[in-house]
Amino acid sequence: MPGPLPSVSGTGSDETVTFGDLSRGAYCPRQLYHARRADDREPPPEATDRIDLAFRYPSLRCAADRELREAPIDLQPDDYRRNLARLESRDDWDDLASPSRTRVLLSGKDCRGIAHKVVGDPAVPTIVSPGSPPEDGTWNHHRVRAVAAAKALAWEQKRAVPRALVEYPAHGVVRTVELTTRAKAAYRSALRTVRAIDGPPPRVNDARCEGCEYSGECGTRTRSLRSLLGL
Repeated sequence: MPGPLPSVSGTGSDETVTFGDLSRGAYCPRQLYHARRADDREPPPEATDRIDLAFRYPSLRCAADRELREAPIDLQPDDYRRNLARLESRDDWDDLASPSRTRVLLSGKDCRGIAHKVVGDPAVPTIVSPGSPPEDGTWNHHRVRAVAAAKALAWEQKRAVPRALVEYPAHGVVRTVELTTRAKAAYRSALRTVRAIDGPPPRVNDARCEGCEYSGECGTRTRSLRSLLGL
């Protein structure tokens, strides 16, 4: 099983921003503000267990129902195996299933952080989410993080990296993020937002607050739950 992620600390306003801060800032700037104050950057254990599924695809593909029911997946065994069968038909299945480069620290011009995998030739980065995918594509904060990883890899390799991958291993789903004009604009917007935080941003008071461990101290009228699995 893969080891823990290397530590990547936060930054000042004019320095490189971590992938984690960028993703959290794209999701909710106020949440990032509280996480910085608490010096809380590590995912909860349940999130780590789900991320580790991305390094077990071959064994999960052949796993019995009982093993899959005990694994931290969100689908019934038959549905999960069906999704993994679809993954197996991808051209990059071998790299996804047995990546040669894992937990790779990437440092770019504006951002740095961990790509859970770097796959393919030419290489593209993969970001693994412990959460659930939308019906199509990826959530905005995952897309921003994927663009950041692609840009950092491009900076290191001095070549364009036109896409990245986001894996949702609890569902056996992998989505491609193309570095379109819109995706890069969302990345730049998140980067400006994160660098500008020097006090508590406005509250959002919406569905995001229900899954936020800082909702109590933030002042939103929701329960405080440690369930940031979509980050």
